Amino acid sequence: MANKPRSAEMQPGPGFRVRYNFPRLDQSLMDQFRDFDTPTISDLLNRMYALDPGIRCLTGPDHRLSGPVCTVKLFPGDNLMVHKVLDVAQPGDVVVVDSRGSTNNAVLGDLISTKARHRKIAGFVIDGLVRDLPDIRRLGDFPVFARGTTSIGPLHRGPGEINYPICCGGTVVFPGDVIVADAAGIVIVPQNIAEEALDRLKNHRDTNAAYLASVQRGDFSNQWVDAILQEHGCPMIHEESYALRNSAPRLQHAET
Repeated sequence: MANKPRSAEMQPGPGFRVRYNFPRLDQSLMDQFRDFDTPTISDLLNRMYALDPGIRCLTGPDHRLSGPVCTVKLFPGDNLMVHKVLDVAQPGDVVVVDSRGSTNNAVLGDLISTKARHRKIAGFVIDGLVRDLPDIRRLGDFPVFARGTTSIGPLHRGPGEINYPICCGGTVVFPGDVIVADAAGIVIVPQNIAEEALDRLKNHRDTNAAYLASVQRGDFSNQWVDAILQEHGCPMIHEESYALRNSAPRLQHAET
């Protein structure tokens, strides 16, 4: 007599696997991203690597994350692999969790957060929910970014993956990418372009500082806006033309 179907068994391999090591950038290079805010980084990556703004900081307005990504992929509502990542992530890693944006169960609470802080994990970015937020906030300098909170706890069954590619907030994230998160948003810097992105940021810094100083003095022009409007043939109507048009005689309809 058949017992449970084979489809109910956990299959080792894709979807249920843990990877301990992955290529990492030099720490001194990653540290330099701390000097830049997320809007600036996003702009210089052509606005293509920012996470969904629904994922936001829940622990403090001044909390900020910057560091290498350790990825976790979950079955929605289950956090077995979030527990396991405490044994995998290295000090300074930012754990980025793909829970498919699930709004049913929390996948992080105060106990895992406390353990993670002891392991010197930098913080969490979660495409899903957390619970025990007041107690997480009492940890102080432990940033957690997520979609919101719930009192409903997770299951602990699996499957899931650690340190394989994920999708978080609509952006593909690989282990070893650089993540920067602050009050303005969250942005991913792919590992293979991190050095190039850092060069762009440094080259842009002086130019942007000079432009900002000019704006603060009130010394600026919108000629670039007019150039775009003219290029696309946008009609620009001045008040005189509008007044003239509205003062023209109108046909009177005969009463019936």
